[in-house]
Amino acid sequence: MTNLATVPELLAELKAGKPVIVVDDEHRENEGDLILPAETVTTGKIAFIIRYTGGVICLAMTNALADHLELPPMVQHNTARRGTAYTVSIEAREGIETGISAKDRATTILTTVKEGVVASDLVRPGHVFPLRARDGGVLRRAGHTEAAVDLSRLAGFKPVAAISELMHDDGSMMRLPAIVEFARQHGLRVGTIAELIRYRVEREAFVKRIASAILPTPWAEFAVHGYQDELSGNEHVALTLGEVGDGQPVLVRMHSECLTGDALHSIRCDCGSQRDAAMQMIAKEGRGILVYLRQEGRGIGLLNKIKAYALQDQGADTIEANKQLGFAPDLRDYGIGAQILRDLGVKRLRLLTNNPRKVSGLQGFALDIVETVPLRVGKNPYNKRYLQTKAEKLGHLMD
Repeated sequence: MTNLATVPELLAELKAGKPVIVVDDEHRENEGDLILPAETVTTGKIAFIIRYTGGVICLAMTNALADHLELPPMVQHNTARRGTAYTVSIEAREGIETGISAKDRATTILTTVKEGVVASDLVRPGHVFPLRARDGGVLRRAGHTEAAVDLSRLAGFKPVAAISELMHDDGSMMRLPAIVEFARQHGLRVGTIAELIRYRVEREAFVKRIASAILPTPWAEFAVHGYQDELSGNEHVALTLGEVGDGQPVLVRMHSECLTGDALHSIRCDCGSQRDAAMQMIAKEGRGILVYLRQEGRGIGLLNKIKAYALQDQGADTIEANKQLGFAPDLRDYGIGAQILRDLGVKRLRLLTNNPRKVSGLQGFALDIVETVPLRVGKNPYNKRYLQTKAEKLGHLMD
């Protein structure tokens, strides 16, 4: 892929009133979205977007604005694979006809950013589909929704943007290098979410180191560092051994909290065994990091995890149980871990994992994973089906 724009170049285009194209990681959706700050929308620009995309125009916005406009989630429990946070669809109350035309959709979008807008200025449902961006933007979730909000804000506009996915004439998704060729034909610039993440990481942080101390363990004397997520208030921990910020690839385990496995020695899962094995491997090398993220139950929380256990006792597997409770299979957020690694001076790592999604999840945050190191431990009769499900449905690499 050539002729990619830097973030300042993208911002200059947006300030000039032109849409830009943003592409994500090839391991994610590998799509290109046209992005246009809501305040710069015109009928002609919306018509252009409709012509060259799937025709569904989404409106990325902050949670604060969505709350102000009283836009609840489209569904009570979001089980979408990427967790795309659709709200109910909307239409402007005044100044439109059927709502579907380019003019009507432009009117609806402009209504959301007018001064003094209130919830009653909109009707529901409609032909524009708002999306709630995660607080923290692309540093929290490496998605087009967050990229659109971040770029609009950085360009000096309200953090609201129209976005839609580029499509070929036959209705198939446009991939690279077709996106680059499309941009050349229409005089548009193409940027990447990865570059936006790098741009923001160099200038911003929402995870703050609060305290550090020495932590003796059966395997080695680690340094323990306590972090706080300033957006949610959640607390996380990193254990380090040796010099980890020297630029050389460092052995890293990104471990999500599992009270039952880590502290109560449950053998329904392999979490405790993986944590212990990771600490032993780090101790053996004399250098490495274990990041302990407070994301119990793949992000669903302790009580919901116990509910999932009950469903598993009745015959459901771990993925089916999550879905029955209304959750996606995996809700973990690796942006926090990426920021912790950044604070520790780590850019290149050897990742201790069996989970390909964890690799792609971290690669989106300007980290160079030079090697994946498997952690195939803890198999027993009680977790045999659990491990088999992770392999078959989540792509984990098991023996």
